[in-house]
Amino acid sequence: MPIRLASSGSKIGLQAQLLDAAPIPETLVDLRSSQRVKQLHLTRIRTFIRNLLIERALTGELGFHFVAPAEMAHINLRFLGHQGSTDVITFDHGSTSTRLHGECFICLTDTLQQAEAFGRPWPEELARYLIHGILHLQGFDDLEPAARRAMKQEENRLVRWAQGSHDLGLFEKSGLK
Repeated sequence: MPIRLASSGSKIGLQAQLLDAAPIPETLVDLRSSQRVKQLHLTRIRTFIRNLLIERALTGELGFHFVAPAEMAHINLRFLGHQGSTDVITFDHGSTSTRLHGECFICLTDTLQQAEAFGRPWPEELARYLIHGILHLQGFDDLEPAARRAMKQEENRLVRWAQGSHDLGLFEKSGLK
């Protein structure tokens, strides 16, 4: 965006004016947690999501819901016709290439189980699911093998970015388990 700096006479004060700039849309990130297995630090998770959106040059209106297995199983059956809980389900409500509109449901119990199965810390697994949901909203798909590989490659790249730029261990409120 071009910026014009103008001084007024002998005054030192400068006034910046954006030229030809469209208003920057606000990014809204709503987080809800109804699960009881971990006390999540929602403010730090929101900051992580906002930084991820900035990293990807995105804005949006997003909802992330951290739910228990029973609620995830209900959502999975109702909307996808699948039995049982799952780790993450994403609903796109009209995203574009630069502005995301959607919701992501994450089962924290499944997150903990997957983290243990893969031998990684659960906050890293949670970051992976947050990234996974955002990639779905950007149009990535994981139904076909070639598309799944492309999505996984980008997911892994962003997990490495997350590990290098954020202390993911701070996703949990300290002193609470």
